Amino acid sequence: MLREVRTWLRRRTSCVTDWPLRDLVAAKGRTTVSVVLPARDERETVGEIVTVIRRELGGLVDEIVVIDSRSTDDTALVAARAGATVHAQDEILPRLKPLDGKGEALWKSLAVTSGDVLVFADADIRKFRPSLVFGLLGPILADPTVVYAKACYDRPLNGCSNGGGRVTELVARPLINLHWPRLAGFVQPLAGEYAGRRSALERVPFLTGYGVELGLLIDLLELAGLDAFAQVDLGSREHAPQSTEALGGMASQIMLAAWSRLERQGKIETCHAPSLRLAQFRRAGDGHDVLLTDIGIAERPPMITMAA
Repeated sequence: MLREVRTWLRRRTSCVTDWPLRDLVAAKGRTTVSVVLPARDERETVGEIVTVIRRELGGLVDEIVVIDSRSTDDTALVAARAGATVHAQDEILPRLKPLDGKGEALWKSLAVTSGDVLVFADADIRKFRPSLVFGLLGPILADPTVVYAKACYDRPLNGCSNGGGRVTELVARPLINLHWPRLAGFVQPLAGEYAGRRSALERVPFLTGYGVELGLLIDLLELAGLDAFAQVDLGSREHAPQSTEALGGMASQIMLAAWSRLERQGKIETCHAPSLRLAQFRRAGDGHDVLLTDIGIAERPPMITMAA
């Protein structure tokens, strides 16, 4: 690990207990905070998350916005009844052709929120705790030079305290260490919980698929430098595990995200365009069915360029 990264780890890694809620409310001053929950078919969890934030963080959070990403259930209704402002993803900036993926929802949230600081959190978290939000605000509210704070935590799975995060360990971490070693200090580089200053988030592009978190790390590093990052240990985080097939699609999009940034930064010379179709196999009787999935990703430009 680079010496710069070891120094950053000591200086910029904290624990949620380092940031008492009452101190953050006092430090907030005139800074406004928006919490954004991208959600697709998350009626079982999104209402509780919104309720907890409203009940526990009323003095810290100014608005809670749910971006409904084409849910087929009543996610939007549940979120609205719990007190969130709900926007349908495809109705935001309707002049643009709709794109798919989590990154699209996050990018569009910049157009319908007003906070100086945005906190993003996944809407499928079980046993949601308010510290998953206010812990991330600690470094940003305490230090004006910090523009982006990332969560780290254990990810329990099947009785193992850190059995989750398989895509991180098998795909994202090796890619980061190989090509962006200055980012190697992030414990959970793909964590869905992070906070950023609007002034920085509006100046970087957003990938539209599951590569959005990796893309933001790489692009914000280029924009602001490593010392503008922080990470906060939030303890543990539990959500519904994805199937191996689904994880394969996520891994493919993360590889495409890395490919796009390697190419843009001149770290590779490409002789071909990567295939955007993923072939997987599922047992069917005495043979196998072939499952073909489109794993292509797109990119939205920095939101600041959309002002006109």
